[in-house]
Amino acid sequence: MAESFDMIVQNGKVVLRDEIQQLDIGIRDGRIVRLAERIEPDTVDSSLSVKFIDAAGQFVLPGVVDVHVHFNEPGFGSWEGFASGSAALAAGGVTSYVDMPLNGRPPTVNSSAFHQKLEAARGSSYVDYALWGGLVPGNKEELRPLAENGVVGFKAFLSAPGGEGEDVFREVDDLALFEGMKRIAAWGGILALHAESESLTSRLAAKAIREGRSSALDYAATRPVVAELEAVNRALLYARHTGCALHFVHISSEAAIELIDRAKQVGLNITAETCPHYLALTEEDMESLGPVAKCAPPLRSAEEQERLWNALEEGRIDIIASDHSPCPKELKTPQGESFFDAWGGISGAQSTLELMLHEGHVKRGIPITKLVKMLSYQPAVRFGLHPRKGEIAIGADADLAIVDMENGYTLEPDGLYSRHKHSPYVGRAFSCRVLRTLCRGHQVYSVEKGLDALGHGQWLRPERGEKAVSVESTL
Repeated sequence: MAESFDMIVQNGKVVLRDEIQQLDIGIRDGRIVRLAERIEPDTVDSSLSVKFIDAAGQFVLPGVVDVHVHFNEPGFGSWEGFASGSAALAAGGVTSYVDMPLNGRPPTVNSSAFHQKLEAARGSSYVDYALWGGLVPGNKEELRPLAENGVVGFKAFLSAPGGEGEDVFREVDDLALFEGMKRIAAWGGILALHAESESLTSRLAAKAIREGRSSALDYAATRPVVAELEAVNRALLYARHTGCALHFVHISSEAAIELIDRAKQVGLNITAETCPHYLALTEEDMESLGPVAKCAPPLRSAEEQERLWNALEEGRIDIIASDHSPCPKELKTPQGESFFDAWGGISGAQSTLELMLHEGHVKRGIPITKLVKMLSYQPAVRFGLHPRKGEIAIGADADLAIVDMENGYTLEPDGLYSRHKHSPYVGRAFSCRVLRTLCRGHQVYSVEKGLDALGHGQWLRPERGEKAVSVESTL
Protein backbone atom coordinates (compact mmCIF):
# COMPACT_ATOMS: atom_id res chain seq x y z
CA MET A 1 0.00 0.00 0.00
CA ALA A 2 1.38 3.40 -1.00
CA GLU A 3 2.29 5.79 1.80
CA SER A 4 1.49 9.48 1.69
CA PHE A 5 4.15 12.05 2.51
CA ASP A 6 4.53 15.78 2.00
CA MET A 7 8.31 15.61 2.27
CA ILE A 8 11.07 13.04 2.54
CA VAL A 9 14.52 13.89 3.88
CA GLN A 10 16.82 11.28 2.40
CA ASN A 11 20.21 9.76 3.18
CA GLY A 12 21.04 11.90 6.21
CA LYS A 13 23.00 10.94 9.30
CA VAL A 14 20.03 11.26 11.63
CA VAL A 15 20.78 12.17 15.24
CA LEU A 16 18.37 10.23 17.44
CA ARG A 17 18.24 10.45 21.21
CA ASP A 18 21.01 7.91 21.84
CA GLU A 19 22.51 7.09 18.46
CA ILE A 20 23.16 8.30 14.93
CA GLN A 21 21.77 6.30 11.99
CA GLN A 22 21.62 6.87 8.26
CA LEU A 23 17.88 7.13 7.68
CA ASP A 24 15.17 8.60 5.51
CA ILE A 25 12.57 10.73 7.31
CA GLY A 26 9.00 10.70 6.04
CA ILE A 27 6.98 13.82 6.91
CA ARG A 28 3.24 14.39 6.63
CA ASP A 29 1.20 17.34 7.92
CA GLY A 30 4.24 18.73 9.71
CA ARG A 31 4.93 15.55 11.71
CA ILE A 32 7.44 12.74 11.39
CA VAL A 33 5.52 9.64 10.30
CA ARG A 34 8.28 7.32 9.09
CA LEU A 35 11.91 6.61 9.91
CA ALA A 36 13.52 3.98 7.70
CA GLU A 37 16.88 3.03 6.23
CA ARG A 38 15.28 3.79 2.88
CA ILE A 39 11.81 4.90 1.87
CA GLU A 40 11.45 3.21 -1.49
CA PRO A 41 10.00 5.45 -4.24
CA ASP A 42 7.51 2.77 -5.27
CA THR A 43 5.96 2.86 -1.79
CA VAL A 44 5.20 6.60 -2.02
CA ASP A 45 1.76 7.75 -3.15
CA SER A 46 2.52 9.13 -6.62
CA SER A 47 -0.68 11.17 -6.71
CA LEU A 48 0.77 13.58 -4.16
CA SER A 49 3.37 16.27 -4.71
CA VAL A 50 6.24 15.17 -2.49
CA LYS A 51 9.27 17.36 -1.83
CA PHE A 52 12.57 15.47 -1.57
CA ILE A 53 15.60 16.81 0.30
CA ASP A 54 18.87 14.96 -0.21
CA ALA A 55 20.90 15.15 3.00
CA ALA A 56 23.64 12.75 1.89
CA GLY A 57 26.82 13.34 3.86
CA GLN A 58 25.04 15.75 6.20
CA PHE A 59 23.86 15.45 9.78
CA VAL A 60 20.15 15.82 10.50
CA LEU A 61 19.63 17.05 14.04
CA PRO A 62 16.46 17.80 15.97
CA GLY A 63 15.87 21.54 15.89
CA VAL A 64 17.33 23.35 18.87
CA VAL A 65 14.89 24.36 21.64
CA ASP A 66 16.27 27.64 22.99
CA VAL A 67 14.50 28.31 26.29
CA HIS A 68 16.23 31.63 27.04
CA VAL A 69 15.90 34.55 24.63
CA HIS A 70 15.02 38.23 25.08
CA PHE A 71 13.14 39.62 22.08
CA ASN A 72 11.88 42.65 24.05
CA GLU A 73 8.40 42.97 22.58
CA PRO A 74 6.04 44.65 23.07
CA GLY A 75 7.56 48.07 23.50
CA PHE A 76 11.24 47.47 22.81
CA GLY A 77 11.18 45.90 19.37
CA SER A 78 13.87 48.37 18.32
CA TRP A 79 16.26 46.28 20.44
CA GLU A 80 15.36 43.06 18.60
CA GLY A 81 11.74 41.94 18.07
CA PHE A 82 10.16 38.60 17.24
CA ALA A 83 10.74 38.90 13.49
CA SER A 84 14.49 39.60 13.52
CA GLY A 85 15.16 37.48 16.60
CA SER A 86 13.40 34.42 15.21
CA ALA A 87 15.16 34.97 11.87
CA ALA A 88 18.51 34.63 13.65
CA LEU A 89 17.30 31.50 15.40
CA ALA A 90 16.09 29.93 12.15
CA ALA A 91 19.46 30.60 10.53
CA GLY A 92 21.09 28.85 13.48
CA GLY A 93 19.01 25.66 13.42
CA VAL A 94 16.65 26.66 16.24
CA THR A 95 13.04 25.62 15.66
CA SER A 96 11.38 26.68 18.92
CA TYR A 97 12.19 29.14 21.67
CA VAL A 98 10.85 30.59 24.91
CA ASP A 99 10.85 34.37 25.25
CA MET A 100 11.72 35.94 28.59
CA PRO A 101 9.29 38.29 30.41
CA LEU A 102 11.56 41.28 30.98
CA ASN A 103 12.73 44.23 28.86
CA GLY A 104 9.36 44.46 27.14
CA ARG A 105 6.94 47.24 28.04
CA PRO A 106 5.00 45.99 29.85
CA PRO A 107 6.95 43.05 31.25
CA THR A 108 5.02 39.76 31.30
CA VAL A 109 3.99 39.80 34.96
CA ASN A 110 0.19 39.61 34.61
CA SER A 111 -2.45 38.29 32.23
CA SER A 112 -2.91 41.55 30.36
CA ALA A 113 0.81 41.78 29.60
CA PHE A 114 0.87 38.10 28.59
CA HIS A 115 -1.80 38.69 25.96
CA GLN A 116 0.00 41.79 24.69
CA LYS A 117 3.19 39.78 24.20
CA LEU A 118 1.31 36.91 22.57
CA GLU A 119 -0.32 39.34 20.17
CA ALA A 120 3.06 40.89 19.34
CA ALA A 121 4.44 37.45 18.48
CA ARG A 122 1.47 36.27 16.45
CA GLY A 123 2.36 36.18 12.75
CA SER A 124 5.81 37.64 13.48
CA SER A 125 7.94 34.55 14.08
CA TYR A 126 9.73 32.26 11.65
CA VAL A 127 9.76 29.38 14.14
CA ASP A 128 7.60 28.18 17.02
CA TYR A 129 7.59 29.94 20.37
CA ALA A 130 6.44 29.81 23.98
CA LEU A 131 6.48 32.44 26.70
CA TRP A 132 7.82 32.87 30.22
CA GLY A 133 5.96 34.68 32.96
CA GLY A 134 7.69 36.79 35.61
CA LEU A 135 7.87 36.72 39.40
CA VAL A 136 8.43 40.23 40.77
CA PRO A 137 7.60 41.94 44.07
CA GLY A 138 3.84 42.43 44.37
CA ASN A 139 2.56 40.07 41.66
CA LYS A 140 1.99 36.86 43.61
CA GLU A 141 -1.75 36.98 42.86
CA GLU A 142 -0.95 37.04 39.14
CA LEU A 143 1.08 33.85 39.08
CA ARG A 144 -1.73 31.29 38.84
CA PRO A 145 -3.57 33.23 36.10
CA LEU A 146 -0.32 33.40 34.12
CA ALA A 147 0.10 29.65 34.50
CA GLU A 148 -3.47 29.10 33.30
CA ASN A 149 -2.78 31.35 30.30
CA GLY A 150 0.03 29.01 29.26
CA VAL A 151 3.45 30.27 30.36
CA VAL A 152 6.09 27.52 30.58
CA GLY A 153 7.29 28.79 33.95
CA PHE A 154 8.33 31.93 35.82
CA LYS A 155 11.53 33.96 35.83
CA ALA A 156 12.88 35.91 38.79
CA PHE A 157 16.06 37.85 39.46
CA LEU A 158 18.02 37.73 42.70
CA SER A 159 20.12 40.68 41.49
CA ALA A 160 18.91 43.89 39.87
CA PRO A 161 18.30 43.41 36.13
CA GLY A 162 18.73 47.13 35.43
CA GLY A 163 16.44 49.61 33.73
CA GLU A 164 14.37 52.55 34.88
CA GLY A 165 10.68 53.39 35.08
CA GLU A 166 7.55 52.27 36.86
CA ASP A 167 6.99 49.13 34.80
CA VAL A 168 10.57 47.87 34.76
CA PHE A 169 11.17 44.26 35.82
CA ARG A 170 12.48 44.22 39.41
CA GLU A 171 14.44 41.68 41.42
CA VAL A 172 12.67 39.81 44.22
CA ASP A 173 13.49 40.23 47.89
CA ASP A 174 13.61 37.19 50.14
CA LEU A 175 9.94 37.35 51.14
CA ALA A 176 8.69 37.73 47.56
CA LEU A 177 10.92 34.83 46.53
CA PHE A 178 9.75 32.55 49.34
CA GLU A 179 6.05 33.34 48.90
CA GLY A 180 6.31 33.05 45.13
CA MET A 181 8.00 29.66 45.38
CA LYS A 182 5.25 28.37 47.68
CA ARG A 183 2.56 29.40 45.23
CA ILE A 184 4.35 28.04 42.17
CA ALA A 185 4.97 24.73 43.96
CA ALA A 186 1.26 24.39 44.73
CA TRP A 187 0.40 23.57 41.10
CA GLY A 188 3.73 21.99 40.10
CA GLY A 189 5.16 24.97 38.25
CA ILE A 190 8.80 25.85 37.63
CA LEU A 191 10.73 28.95 38.71
CA ALA A 192 13.81 30.02 36.73
CA LEU A 193 16.33 32.12 38.61
CA HIS A 194 19.05 34.57 37.71
CA ALA A 195 21.22 33.69 40.69
CA GLU A 196 23.61 36.44 41.76
CA SER A 197 23.68 38.15 45.15
CA GLU A 198 22.46 41.72 44.81
CA SER A 199 24.03 42.81 48.11
CA LEU A 200 27.44 41.58 46.99
CA THR A 201 27.41 42.68 43.36
CA SER A 202 25.93 46.14 43.90
CA ARG A 203 28.32 47.04 46.71
CA LEU A 204 31.38 45.69 44.91
CA ALA A 205 30.39 47.66 41.80
CA ALA A 206 29.83 50.87 43.75
CA LYS A 207 33.24 50.49 45.42
CA ALA A 208 35.01 49.86 42.12
CA ILE A 209 33.42 52.90 40.50
CA ARG A 210 34.31 55.13 43.48
CA GLU A 211 37.91 53.99 43.18
CA GLY A 212 38.05 54.58 39.42
CA ARG A 213 38.31 50.90 38.50
CA SER A 214 36.10 50.57 35.42
CA SER A 215 37.70 48.10 33.00
CA ALA A 216 36.23 44.83 31.78
CA LEU A 217 38.24 42.84 34.31
CA ASP A 218 37.21 45.27 37.05
CA TYR A 219 33.60 44.59 36.10
CA ALA A 220 34.20 40.84 36.27
CA ALA A 221 35.70 41.22 39.74
CA THR A 222 32.50 42.88 41.02
CA ARG A 223 30.44 39.80 40.10
CA PRO A 224 32.60 36.98 41.50
CA VAL A 225 31.71 33.29 41.59
CA VAL A 226 30.89 33.60 45.31
CA ALA A 227 27.98 35.93 44.41
CA GLU A 228 26.57 33.14 42.24
CA LEU A 229 27.13 30.56 44.96
CA GLU A 230 25.40 32.63 47.64
CA ALA A 231 22.29 33.11 45.52
CA VAL A 232 22.14 29.47 44.42
CA ASN A 233 22.51 28.31 48.02
CA ARG A 234 19.73 30.60 49.22
CA ALA A 235 17.34 29.48 46.50
CA LEU A 236 18.09 25.81 47.19
CA LEU A 237 17.30 26.36 50.87
CA TYR A 238 13.92 27.84 49.94
CA ALA A 239 13.30 24.98 47.51
CA ARG A 240 13.81 22.45 50.31
CA HIS A 241 11.16 24.21 52.38
CA THR A 242 8.64 24.91 49.60
CA GLY A 243 9.04 21.96 47.23
CA CYS A 244 9.29 24.35 44.29
CA ALA A 245 10.95 23.08 41.13
CA LEU A 246 13.82 25.37 40.10
CA HIS A 247 15.74 26.04 36.92
CA PHE A 248 18.97 28.00 37.32
CA VAL A 249 19.70 30.03 34.20
CA HIS A 250 23.14 30.91 32.75
CA ILE A 251 25.25 29.22 35.43
CA SER A 252 28.85 30.30 34.91
CA SER A 253 30.84 28.20 37.41
CA GLU A 254 31.46 24.55 38.15
CA ALA A 255 31.14 25.29 41.87
CA ALA A 256 27.52 26.34 41.36
CA ILE A 257 26.88 23.22 39.28
CA GLU A 258 28.26 21.19 42.20
CA LEU A 259 25.76 22.77 44.62
CA ILE A 260 22.90 22.06 42.21
CA ASP A 261 24.09 18.50 41.66
CA ARG A 262 24.10 17.81 45.39
CA ALA A 263 20.55 19.14 45.64
CA LYS A 264 19.45 16.79 42.86
CA GLN A 265 20.99 13.86 44.71
CA VAL A 266 18.79 14.48 47.75
CA GLY A 267 15.66 14.63 45.61
CA LEU A 268 15.13 18.29 44.76
CA ASN A 269 13.59 18.97 41.34
CA ILE A 270 16.32 21.20 39.93
CA THR A 271 17.88 21.82 36.53
CA ALA A 272 20.93 23.84 35.51
CA GLU A 273 21.48 25.79 32.33
CA THR A 274 24.66 27.27 30.95
CA CYS A 275 25.27 29.31 27.80
CA PRO A 276 27.59 29.03 24.81
CA HIS A 277 29.44 32.21 25.79
CA TYR A 278 30.65 30.69 29.06
CA LEU A 279 31.96 27.70 27.11
CA ALA A 280 33.46 29.60 24.16
CA LEU A 281 34.66 32.91 25.63
CA THR A 282 36.69 33.96 28.68
CA GLU A 283 37.17 37.14 30.66
CA GLU A 284 40.27 37.79 28.55
CA ASP A 285 37.98 37.82 25.49
CA MET A 286 35.73 40.28 27.30
CA GLU A 287 38.74 42.51 27.85
CA SER A 288 39.87 42.33 24.20
CA LEU A 289 36.44 42.43 22.52
CA GLY A 290 34.94 45.04 24.82
CA PRO A 291 31.28 45.48 25.80
CA VAL A 292 30.02 43.27 22.94
CA ALA A 293 31.09 40.42 25.27
CA LYS A 294 29.65 41.91 28.48
CA CYS A 295 27.08 39.81 30.32
CA ALA A 296 25.94 38.93 33.82
CA PRO A 297 27.23 36.74 35.35
CA PRO A 298 30.41 37.80 33.57
CA LEU A 299 32.68 35.62 31.51
CA ARG A 300 35.11 33.68 33.68
CA SER A 301 38.76 32.66 33.52
CA ALA A 302 40.06 29.98 31.18
CA GLU A 303 40.54 27.71 34.19
CA GLU A 304 36.95 28.21 35.32
CA GLN A 305 35.75 27.58 31.78
CA GLU A 306 37.60 24.26 31.63
CA ARG A 307 35.95 23.17 34.89
CA LEU A 308 32.58 24.05 33.38
CA TRP A 309 33.34 21.91 30.33
CA ASN A 310 34.25 19.04 32.66
CA ALA A 311 30.88 19.37 34.40
CA LEU A 312 29.16 19.31 31.01
CA GLU A 313 31.04 16.20 29.90
CA GLU A 314 30.10 14.50 33.17
CA GLY A 315 26.41 15.12 32.49
CA ARG A 316 25.92 17.61 35.34
CA ILE A 317 24.56 20.38 33.08
CA ASP A 318 21.00 19.85 31.86
CA ILE A 319 20.40 22.58 29.29
CA ILE A 320 22.37 24.86 26.97
CA ALA A 321 20.53 28.06 25.99
CA SER A 322 21.67 31.27 24.34
CA ASP A 323 20.49 33.99 26.76
CA HIS A 324 20.27 36.13 23.62
CA SER A 325 20.02 39.67 25.03
CA PRO A 326 20.56 42.22 22.25
CA CYS A 327 20.47 46.00 22.20
CA PRO A 328 21.26 48.83 19.78
CA LYS A 329 24.97 49.23 19.14
CA GLU A 330 25.10 52.65 20.77
CA LEU A 331 24.10 51.10 24.11
CA LYS A 332 27.05 48.72 23.83
CA THR A 333 29.47 51.59 23.22
CA PRO A 334 28.02 54.60 25.09
CA GLN A 335 30.02 57.74 24.35
CA GLY A 336 32.17 58.89 27.24
CA GLU A 337 31.01 56.10 29.53
CA SER A 338 32.81 53.18 31.17
CA PHE A 339 32.49 49.43 30.69
CA PHE A 340 30.09 49.42 33.66
CA ASP A 341 27.66 51.67 31.76
CA ALA A 342 27.42 49.50 28.64
CA TRP A 343 24.39 47.24 28.27
CA GLY A 344 25.11 43.78 29.64
CA GLY A 345 23.84 41.14 27.26
CA ILE A 346 25.28 38.96 24.51
CA SER A 347 23.75 38.71 21.06
CA GLY A 348 24.50 35.15 20.05
CA ALA A 349 21.34 33.12 19.38
CA GLN A 350 22.23 32.46 15.75
CA SER A 351 25.52 30.78 16.72
CA THR A 352 24.45 28.43 19.54
CA LEU A 353 24.31 25.17 17.60
CA GLU A 354 27.37 25.81 15.44
CA LEU A 355 29.39 26.91 18.47
CA MET A 356 28.51 23.84 20.49
CA LEU A 357 29.24 21.47 17.62
CA HIS A 358 32.55 23.24 16.95
CA GLU A 359 33.71 23.67 20.55
CA GLY A 360 32.13 20.55 22.01
CA HIS A 361 32.21 17.89 19.32
CA VAL A 362 34.99 18.89 16.92
CA LYS A 363 37.47 20.25 19.49
CA ARG A 364 36.65 18.10 22.53
CA GLY A 365 35.14 14.95 21.06
CA ILE A 366 31.86 15.13 22.98
CA PRO A 367 29.29 12.95 21.19
CA ILE A 368 26.78 14.91 19.12
CA THR A 369 23.98 12.94 20.80
CA LYS A 370 25.08 14.25 24.19
CA LEU A 371 25.15 17.86 23.00
CA VAL A 372 21.75 17.47 21.33
CA LYS A 373 20.22 16.30 24.60
CA MET A 374 21.23 19.57 26.24
CA LEU A 375 20.27 21.71 23.25
CA SER A 376 16.96 20.08 22.27
CA TYR A 377 15.64 17.08 24.17
CA GLN A 378 16.11 18.11 27.79
CA PRO A 379 14.84 21.69 27.40
CA ALA A 380 11.75 20.37 25.60
CA VAL A 381 11.11 17.83 28.36
CA ARG A 382 11.70 20.27 31.20
CA PHE A 383 9.31 22.91 29.94
CA GLY A 384 6.44 20.78 28.67
CA LEU A 385 7.21 20.94 24.92
CA HIS A 386 8.04 17.25 24.53
CA PRO A 387 7.01 14.95 22.80
CA ARG A 388 6.20 17.46 20.03
CA LYS A 389 9.62 19.07 20.30
CA GLY A 390 13.13 18.02 21.17
CA GLU A 391 13.88 14.83 19.26
CA ILE A 392 13.54 13.07 15.93
CA ALA A 393 10.87 10.44 16.60
CA ILE A 394 7.66 9.13 15.09
CA GLY A 395 4.83 11.54 15.93
CA ALA A 396 7.11 14.47 16.78
CA ASP A 397 7.02 17.73 14.86
CA ALA A 398 9.34 17.63 11.85
CA ASP A 399 11.73 20.19 13.37
CA LEU A 400 15.10 19.56 11.76
CA ALA A 401 18.48 21.25 11.47
CA ILE A 402 20.53 19.91 8.56
CA VAL A 403 24.21 20.56 9.22
CA ASP A 404 27.35 20.21 7.11
CA MET A 405 30.08 19.09 9.52
CA GLU A 406 32.84 19.19 6.88
CA ASN A 407 32.65 22.67 5.36
CA GLY A 408 32.71 25.58 7.74
CA TYR A 409 32.70 29.35 7.29
CA THR A 410 33.69 32.59 8.99
CA LEU A 411 30.90 34.65 10.53
CA GLU A 412 30.72 38.19 9.16
CA PRO A 413 28.38 41.01 10.25
CA ASP A 414 26.34 40.81 7.06
CA GLY A 415 25.70 37.13 7.84
CA LEU A 416 23.80 38.01 11.01
CA TYR A 417 20.01 38.01 10.87
CA SER A 418 19.41 39.76 14.20
CA ARG A 419 18.41 43.43 14.09
CA HIS A 420 21.76 44.82 15.25
CA LYS A 421 24.80 43.36 13.52
CA HIS A 422 27.10 42.90 16.47
CA SER A 423 28.14 39.68 18.16
CA PRO A 424 31.25 38.50 19.99
CA TYR A 425 31.44 35.69 17.41
CA VAL A 426 31.91 37.95 14.38
CA GLY A 427 35.18 37.00 12.74
CA ARG A 428 35.16 33.51 14.27
CA ALA A 429 35.76 30.51 12.02
CA PHE A 430 33.27 27.68 12.49
CA SER A 431 34.07 24.14 11.34
CA CYS A 432 30.42 23.38 10.54
CA ARG A 433 27.37 25.17 9.15
CA VAL A 434 23.60 24.95 9.34
CA LEU A 435 22.44 24.42 5.75
CA ARG A 436 18.67 24.13 6.27
CA THR A 437 16.17 24.54 9.06
CA LEU A 438 12.75 22.89 8.93
CA CYS A 439 10.00 23.83 11.38
CA ARG A 440 7.06 21.42 11.29
CA GLY A 441 8.21 20.16 7.90
CA HIS A 442 8.41 23.64 6.37
CA GLN A 443 11.78 24.99 5.27
CA VAL A 444 12.12 28.30 7.07
CA TYR A 445 15.79 28.84 6.20
CA SER A 446 18.48 27.61 3.83
CA VAL A 447 21.97 28.85 3.04
CA GLU A 448 21.06 29.11 -0.64
CA LYS A 449 17.72 30.89 -0.34
CA GLY A 450 17.89 32.57 3.04
CA LEU A 451 14.66 32.97 4.97
CA ASP A 452 11.23 31.87 3.87
CA ALA A 453 8.19 34.13 4.32
CA LEU A 454 7.64 35.43 7.85
CA GLY A 455 4.88 34.03 10.03
CA HIS A 456 5.21 30.23 10.01
CA GLY A 457 5.90 30.10 13.76
CA GLN A 458 3.09 29.09 16.12
CA TRP A 459 2.56 29.54 19.84
CA LEU A 460 3.32 26.47 21.93
CA ARG A 461 1.25 25.86 25.02
CA PRO A 462 3.18 23.58 27.40
CA GLU A 463 1.84 20.18 28.29
CA ARG A 464 2.48 19.37 31.92
CA GLY A 465 0.90 17.24 34.61
CA GLU A 466 0.40 18.12 38.23
CA LYS A 467 4.11 18.23 39.00
CA ALA A 468 6.95 19.83 37.06
CA VAL A 469 8.87 17.29 35.01
CA SER A 470 12.33 16.32 36.22
CA VAL A 471 14.76 15.85 33.35
CA GLU A 472 16.42 12.94 35.17
CA SER A 473 13.14 11.02 35.30
CA THR A 474 13.00 10.86 31.50
CA LEU A 475 16.52 9.60 30.86
